[in-house]
Amino acid sequence: MITKITGQLAALKDDVLTLRIDAFEHEVLIPEFTRRQLQGELNREISLHTIEYLEGNPMQGRMTPRLIGFLSEAEREFFELFCSVDGVGARKALRAMVRPVKEVATAIEEQDAKALSALPGVGPATAERIIAKLRRKVPKFALMVSRKEVEAEVSSDIVSETFEVLRSLGHSESDARRLMDAALASKTKCKNVQTLLQVIYQQSHGEWRVASG
Repeated sequence: MITKITGQLAALKDDVLTLRIDAFEHEVLIPEFTRRQLQGELNREISLHTIEYLEGNPMQGRMTPRLIGFLSEAEREFFELFCSVDGVGARKALRAMVRPVKEVATAIEEQDAKALSALPGVGPATAERIIAKLRRKVPKFALMVSRKEVEAEVSSDIVSETFEVLRSLGHSESDARRLMDAALASKTKCKNVQTLLQVIYQQSHGEWRVASG
């Protein structure tokens, strides 16, 4: 099974890209949110975490091997989870994933069926099935660290641990996420939970002073 592939991005169009590896070119399917992240990477070397599956009708003997690619293991894991919902296969999930994983996971966690129904190919009934099956499985994906956050050198483990600390201190999930997003947007280097908490409370104290003034 191919789980990771590295090569030169030779072409990028809609839901498919071409990777050039030595004398070979490989076609990899991608969701829209991945395509947007790769728009400026043509002719550069990239690595994709991949899912390998067979597409077609086994009764007719026409099975085509396919690769689906993502920029992180977490994105690949979420996609596989999304596909586990009844009525959602690989192709339907590819079409639906036009928003970043963090946004889709947040909609599931908050049981926002309206937001999920707005995804291509996902109607109200499918949205309800997604929420029912995945609501308790997606919190860590709602806390995914973006590329900007990686540049700020904040690991996903620190983000997750800080979120749990904020929840234990009485903050709601939405409030804890808002506080962390603001802190991470400052691009302050946080090497541990304590440092990130200091940044969060420095910023929240500043907000309180502005409101009080």
